Amino acid sequence: MADTALQRKNMVESQVRPSDVTDRRIMAAMQDIARERFVPEGQKPLAYMDEAIPFGGGRGMLAPRIFARLVQLGNIGPGDEILDVGCLSGYSAAVLARLSDSVTALEANDTYAKSAEGELKAQGATNVRIVTGELAAGHAAAAPYDVIIVEGATERIPEALTDQLASGGRLVAIELSGRRLGQAVIITKSASGLTKRAAFEASGFLLPGFEKPAAFTF
Repeated sequence: MADTALQRKNMVESQVRPSDVTDRRIMAAMQDIARERFVPEGQKPLAYMDEAIPFGGGRGMLAPRIFARLVQLGNIGPGDEILDVGCLSGYSAAVLARLSDSVTALEANDTYAKSAEGELKAQGATNVRIVTGELAAGHAAAAPYDVIIVEGATERIPEALTDQLASGGRLVAIELSGRRLGQAVIITKSASGLTKRAAFEASGFLLPGFEKPAAFTF
């Protein structure tokens, strides 16, 4: 039987830490949380590999090092209100729950959402609320948010999400510039508007509803 505790430690030491992740809270959470419990049964051997994990239907979990860097980019504080967009079965929300007092985890797939709710309860993550709905629409009922984490790739940043940012809030996402290539970006909201900065190269599964509109042709 695989020693998953050792696998988690190796994941942090060989993938996360060397990727310029310096936030010890993120590394501690990722070393503690059993990632294999959040992936589909047939994909469990891939849980600690340095790659994205497909869930089917075009969805998938970010690679550990990309996820860790994306979360670090959000600069999350303990009192921040977090929106986790595309939480799948809840791994991202479990990590975020260690960084902030309040996490709203949004998922479009009812099956994944139910799985996330059960596993997060088992993990004792009482500060996470699972909600279902269209990912690109966000969850306005609990807005504004200090940090919005988009758990996947996007060809566009929906205005509905930036509208749900608090003043000084940050949205982090992976913007695709090709079929699989992209870069992590951070969008910050202030009284003067939105500013965007590219941070590092990254890739992920394109989230439904985050595609560019099809070009109009006659």
